Amino acid sequence: MAIPIGRRLRPYLFWLAVGLVLFFFAFPLYWMVITSFKPRAEATSETPTFIPWVQFDPTLQNYEEVLIEVKTTAYGGQETVQESEFPEMLKNSILISGSATLAAVILGTMAAYAFSRFSVPGENDLLFFILSTRMLPPVVVVIPIFLMFIELDWLNTFVGLFVLYTVVGLPFVVWIMKGFFDEIPPEYEEAAMIDGHSRLTAVFKIVIPEAIPGMLATAVFVLILAWNEYLFALRLNPREFSTAPIFLSEVIGFGRTEWGRMAATSVILVSPIIVFTFLVRNHLLRGVTFGAVRR
Repeated sequence: MAIPIGRRLRPYLFWLAVGLVLFFFAFPLYWMVITSFKPRAEATSETPTFIPWVQFDPTLQNYEEVLIEVKTTAYGGQETVQESEFPEMLKNSILISGSATLAAVILGTMAAYAFSRFSVPGENDLLFFILSTRMLPPVVVVIPIFLMFIELDWLNTFVGLFVLYTVVGLPFVVWIMKGFFDEIPPEYEEAAMIDGHSRLTAVFKIVIPEAIPGMLATAVFVLILAWNEYLFALRLNPREFSTAPIFLSEVIGFGRTEWGRMAATSVILVSPIIVFTFLVRNHLLRGVTFGAVRR
């Protein structure tokens, strides 16, 4: 019996569609990476070049200017050299985003466990109130937060952005982790308490290990949110504790666009998120399938 042509073509069409989707998402990253190694003449050329060492000779000049010293050319053609501020800004981003993510995940997980396991008066209203804090765009609340930071003397401080990023990430953690805790049968904790363990011990020995995939998956999204944040960092920490996204807007250049320098900065900014996601990839896969066991 002859196999219909549609069935024979189906695997080829499937892999063609997969290849097109991968190309759609991967090509911008590839273009950003190769642009970061291009000399300025190649980066601004009207004829695109795609293959290093074949169509152009790669250089580390863009990374040197981003990490060590920045060369700036004014409209008159005068060139100035100054020490790059990017390493300090990158350190600020790592400290502020990392600590805020850790605090948001810990506090949000505790709150989510309470909402999942205990009868909280007005639970639905409280959960909606928590979620409603994410409904306003940052540009609407930046002025009230700015005035509040002035009263608290938090402008240009580590504490200011740390608290702000923690509070911004909390609603997301609470809602996501509550769903994870709802999928963990409470009978696990009840059995542990029957064996003589306290509830706190049962939580840390039984519930938390089961919820780690969800906590890590949530941490990835909270970290991305804090790492990419621009407006609050620009308005509230413009000097001493500026973060890396601020540098990306400053590295464009004066009179001419420094595409290679911008690409190098973008590659460095993306790398920590990619590394963190790669390290927790196994837990992320478990987190996606979490809840497969029905109560």
